[in-house]
Amino acid sequence: MPQELTTQEQFDIFADDVARELGTHCRTAPLPEYSRGLARLIVDGDGRAVRLCQPDDEQPSRLKVYAALPDETQVQTPSIGVTAISARHVAREITRRLYPLHTEAAELATQIAARQQAEASARAAVAEAVAGALPGARIEEQYRRPRIIWRHDARPPGQQGPVQVDSVCVIVGASGESVTVEASSRPARVISMLAAFAQPTRE
Repeated sequence: MPQELTTQEQFDIFADDVARELGTHCRTAPLPEYSRGLARLIVDGDGRAVRLCQPDDEQPSRLKVYAALPDETQVQTPSIGVTAISARHVAREITRRLYPLHTEAAELATQIAARQQAEASARAAVAEAVAGALPGARIEEQYRRPRIIWRHDARPPGQQGPVQVDSVCVIVGASGESVTVEASSRPARVISMLAAFAQPTRE
């Protein structure tokens, strides 16, 4: 017979029972950010967490259990639906159905975080190298695409007349493996730069 969980106090007691069924090192905590209904966080001794929720007060015995990950912006959060037949039943369904999905999602999140960290390091290294090749350049931090801007008055020292500005804008790609360059200068300088760029590279 499904349990009728209609108050937060009843739900907290039920969540504590589920935690005990999951293992002696499990504990529960409030989940105030969940605003759709009753909810409680369950955390095991390894730090693995799930959110036990009752999303519909018209069906108080129907629960939803979500895997709780440190960063849920890159990975879809796994979840299961379960009936509150008993704390033992809910714990068994979490162990049998949700924990394997939780492990997969956590591993994927770790891989994505490692890749993003590696890409961020690569972008920073390329940006610093480009800025080093353009004395006086400044780096503008943008989300996953640093921009390096360099400007220089191309007039010979002491010469009067209109300002002649050489400028280069370099955008580093998200992976740090490519750059996009926009250059503005007198035709002869740009042509010589393009000619040098077109030369075969030597390994």
